[in-house]
Amino acid sequence: MNEFLEIKQVGKHFYPDKEVEVVALHDITLEIHKGEFVVFSGPSGSGKTTLLNCIGGLDLPTRGTVTLDGIQLTGLSEKRLSIIRRDHIGFVFQAYNLLPVLTAMENIEYVMRLQGVSGERCAKRCLEVAGKLGIETLLNKLPHQLSGGQQQRVAVARAVASTPKLILADEPTANLDSKSASALIDMMQKLNEEEGVTILFSSHDPMVIEKARHSIILKDGRILSDSKQCSV
Repeated sequence: MNEFLEIKQVGKHFYPDKEVEVVALHDITLEIHKGEFVVFSGPSGSGKTTLLNCIGGLDLPTRGTVTLDGIQLTGLSEKRLSIIRRDHIGFVFQAYNLLPVLTAMENIEYVMRLQGVSGERCAKRCLEVAGKLGIETLLNKLPHQLSGGQQQRVAVARAVASTPKLILADEPTANLDSKSASALIDMMQKLNEEEGVTILFSSHDPMVIEKARHSIILKDGRILSDSKQCSV
């Protein structure tokens, strides 16, 4: 397999005030292959979310480079980064981040609409993804009418529907009960296998970590271990 995501010596410093420097990431270097199912784990403050944000172009590294499928994200203009995020990266957030005035179907179609996809193709793709996630009966409901697990499934459907190259999921099971969390991860594994999309999680949930085929443990902004399951 060829490298799909290359992270080279990425560091991230924050300055909460002018007198104090906080180092969130220390020279992180990683290679992720296309189609992998990866989890970043570690205690709070280990740098998991910061690393995901740097990979997704939501935050800029202080130093180092991030290259996604041959495109170096570091140094691009915000306009160019916005286009890459729209067209190539799907995001799943801990707080769901669904638009409250849109139905589940409209939320799922939202990114495709921004991409200029026709209404007919949006609807077809929405129904396809919703069927895989078991939410086809919820498409006409507003977010406040859905449970937390249902909202997170809609958020996953939105991330997947636009056929991105990469999905970044930041603590996606944190607000779910254990049954909903397990079902969500099983469905994302299935989507990973069927859609071929590369998925990166941040999580401290042992159930999520156990199911990952590529596990990267962070501590104090450094890589503590980087291991992959052997193929059978």
